[in-house]
Amino acid sequence: MTVTVALVATVVVMVGANVWVHAGPDRWQPVTGPLLAVVLLLVGRWAGLSWEQLGLGRGSVVPGLVWGGVAVALVAAVYAVGLAVPAWRGLFLDARHRVGASRAAGRALLVVPLGVVVLEEVAFRGVLWGLVDVGHGALWAGAVTSVLFGLWHVLPAVDGARANAVEPGSDGDADNAPVARFIPARQVLGTVAFTTVAGVVFAVLREQSGSLLAPFLLHWATNGLGILAAAWAWTVHHD
Repeated sequence: MTVTVALVATVVVMVGANVWVHAGPDRWQPVTGPLLAVVLLLVGRWAGLSWEQLGLGRGSVVPGLVWGGVAVALVAAVYAVGLAVPAWRGLFLDARHRVGASRAAGRALLVVPLGVVVLEEVAFRGVLWGLVDVGHGALWAGAVTSVLFGLWHVLPAVDGARANAVEPGSDGDADNAPVARFIPARQVLGTVAFTTVAGVVFAVLREQSGSLLAPFLLHWATNGLGILAAAWAWTVHHD
């Protein structure tokens, strides 16, 4: 019963956190993210999960750094190749990251790890993983956390779609308006599908390394280095 109550409490906190991340002031995210992560860890510990089951045991540090380090290097290599090829560079042109170098660095090194990755990894690959794993095993833990991780990104995907979609009629061509209205829906579904698959990759790292550090590092690399890559791509982009 304790595990069931803890699961419900975890989901409730996560739903509230998702709304807050979406609607709350950006400047508070690096503060509230770690605080909410601590709340979730307390729920997990109250349910009887050990630090090892949460992916934070002492023995998990080195494996987590090794697996995570390799993952970061692979992401960095992929981004570097993508930026080096002019034909692929347009894939990085996310309107949300059309900012200067200092602002991009602040987002990548502060907002992403503290405001995004800490909360999401503790929630999905830490507490939720541990609670499901206790009752149903790692396979179910990976499946449940991956699906919920995809759904977690519905609201952020809506924001991203709106930021990147061409406004209907903005170029004076009325024929583009019906197409533009469908762009956000496709982007949202694509984002949810992509993040669900990403959740599977994070889950594999979590299971293989036994550590929360491995998916944390890969998650940061995907988002943080992605922001830096997007900001750089905009600086060399010519209309």
